[in-house]
Amino acid sequence: MSSDDEGPDPASPQARLRRLSESELFSLPQWRRRILFWSGAVLVGLAAVGFAQAADWAYRVFHGVITRNAYWAFLITPLTFAVLAWLTQGALKATRGSGIPQAIAALKVEDEGFRQGLLSLRVAIGKMALTLVALLGGASVGREGPTVHVGAGLLYSLGRRFGFAEPAAAGRFILAGAAAGLAAAFNTPLAGIVFAIEEMSGSFEHRLSGILLTAVFIAGMVSLGILGNYAYFGQFDIGLPLGKAWWAVLATGLVCGLAGGLFARLIVPSDHGFRGFIGRLRARQPVVFAAACGLALVLLSQLTRTGLYGTGYAQAREIIEGHADTVSAFGVLKFLGNIASYWAGIPGGIFSPALAVGAGLGNNLSTILPGVDPSAVALLAMAGYLSGVTQAPLTATVISMELTANQQMVLPIMATCLLARAASSILSRKPVYRALADKLIEGYELELARRAAEEQDDELASAGEDPATPIPPAARPDDHTTSPSPGH
Repeated sequence: MSSDDEGPDPASPQARLRRLSESELFSLPQWRRRILFWSGAVLVGLAAVGFAQAADWAYRVFHGVITRNAYWAFLITPLTFAVLAWLTQGALKATRGSGIPQAIAALKVEDEGFRQGLLSLRVAIGKMALTLVALLGGASVGREGPTVHVGAGLLYSLGRRFGFAEPAAAGRFILAGAAAGLAAAFNTPLAGIVFAIEEMSGSFEHRLSGILLTAVFIAGMVSLGILGNYAYFGQFDIGLPLGKAWWAVLATGLVCGLAGGLFARLIVPSDHGFRGFIGRLRARQPVVFAAACGLALVLLSQLTRTGLYGTGYAQAREIIEGHADTVSAFGVLKFLGNIASYWAGIPGGIFSPALAVGAGLGNNLSTILPGVDPSAVALLAMAGYLSGVTQAPLTATVISMELTANQQMVLPIMATCLLARAASSILSRKPVYRALADKLIEGYELELARRAAEEQDDELASAGEDPATPIPPAARPDDHTTSPSPGH
């Protein structure tokens, strides 16, 4: 064979240049995707910061009104709940609830129509607007779950707009947007990464590429650049020395884990028992039922000095600081207020309200744990209850650490969260966000089956057959039909 028939020399400058141009570092499609991810992360960070500022303003407006006259809440809150229930009956139905189940369901089902129905720009904008309305009306909801929903929707829509509609590629945009949303909402980049692994993807098998990590980092940097280097609850120098103090880990892990599991069980829809009864009530008169939930929240708030409205951030921080101005039953009452708000079917998350419940329960548990720093017990209970609700112990651990800028409590918090996760599974076998996402997927599959049945009925009707008419039995030997003889 002549030298002319041989391929190019692998060591030649031309071959090296070609290999370099085909590498991931210099690949134009890869750079296009990187730029989209990074641009989307900036948008998510800006949206999260703006949403946080607007949420604080909305709650301040409501708080200012009821501070002047507490009885205004009896009109404002039930009316707001009713209006939100009415608004979310149709095209904005996907804006209901936390928003994290919607992002998980969209990640699991690789159907463009299903994903578009959950994560379109209309849904993302509606989620922010209606959550702000909920806070303006005093609902016991948070903004972190909605921020995750908005982040997933923004990056998904951006990816589709620029040609990344292929299911696997779209899934990466959803995952990155959700993680960036949580990182920017709490100003906790590490928690955003852990959340993407543990909660969104469900396992460590989902490869976290450098692009995803940088998207989370950029969203966190946007929040950091605008709001500064702050811890959500402030910095706390709290410790839990080895010894008898670790009884607090056992107490908070068991009690808060069981309470979190009970909350998760109560908010996941069911066709049976008490939850089935609540679901049927809501289905019959959703607007009236939502107004009744709003009234229940107001009545429960009358039992406290600070109310149960909003995220509960202020009460949780005061409890950790050790000078709470609320009743001893705040944790239990906030638990009930969160259920009332979620049952109403209005937009809003459960992250911040869950932290407030945990802090309140920790305040109660500290009374039976003499010699243990009450602030440490409150922090453990906060992390334990969040772990019990979500059954995501790593995410709960990292969020609790980053929210308080505390490194000394890493091991006690982790032990509490793992114990709470085990206790929660006694009452709620499946993590709440995954259970709610599975309900969304189940509804989607039932709708597909219904449409397929309707199409089949239409085909039968067009063929001149009545599907309700039974098929006649096969001809019997004594019928006047011709049948082949055995010899043929």
